[in-house]
Amino acid sequence: MVPFPAQGHLNQLLQLSCLISSYGLPVYYVCSATHNRLARIRANALNPSDIAKVHFHDLPTPEFDSPSPDFNALSKFPSHLQPSWDASSRVIVVHDPLMSYNVQDVSCLPNVESYVFNCISVFTSFCWLSLSRLMSIQHEEELLEKLPSLEGIMTDEATDFLTYQHQYMDIRSGDIHNTSKVIEGKFLDLLAQAEINLNKTQWAIGPILPNKLHHISNRNDICLEWLNKQPPRSVLYISFGTTISFSDRETKELAMGLEKSKQRFIWVLRDR
Repeated sequence: MVPFPAQGHLNQLLQLSCLISSYGLPVYYVCSATHNRLARIRANALNPSDIAKVHFHDLPTPEFDSPSPDFNALSKFPSHLQPSWDASSRVIVVHDPLMSYNVQDVSCLPNVESYVFNCISVFTSFCWLSLSRLMSIQHEEELLEKLPSLEGIMTDEATDFLTYQHQYMDIRSGDIHNTSKVIEGKFLDLLAQAEINLNKTQWAIGPILPNKLHHISNRNDICLEWLNKQPPRSVLYISFGTTISFSDRETKELAMGLEKSKQRFIWVLRDR
């Protein structure tokens, strides 16, 4: 498992790791020591005994930037496992699409293949690939006309990074989606028809969120109690994720705007 080092990506690949390891298969979760630790301590709703079955492999981190893993060392990791392989052994590298460049060398190893694990919805993948002109889907012009423009949703640097990673997607054997055909069957079919996915297997295996509440630390949280008392479709959910930081002034401005809106809301404001 090779996650992108951001919490939403770390968490979903850890959930998948626990699911696969529950079938008795050895799973190696490969990232920096910092992000491996964060994945473990923020794994709300996962059974600690299930997490303990996953092998966490810490990549080295450069001294000048300690939180960032040295993903150049990633290509060497499968070779550490080779002494335990036999002729029938097979290694599957499951990686975030944003780590495609970093796993490109695995295709050169015997009995190794890779699959992309998509954390975002299939609909979002379809929209981004279509509006970015990275794929063409016939007979869906009417749908695409209804979609908002991608202009301004991310920096030029982020767009360039996504496009750069995309060019290394051909090494993969297929895609794994955290969704189900019941929820997104139409868009799974549309992605399968795209030229970039020809001969690539599409797997819908989700949602993989744990369905038991025994290990959720906040199952009796006051937010849930309050939310259950609100009218349907009346609450705004606000979250800027774990990679965005606001100044005190910006946080205060947002809080004042939300208060003046008179809109019911739940705001997830992370610790600094």
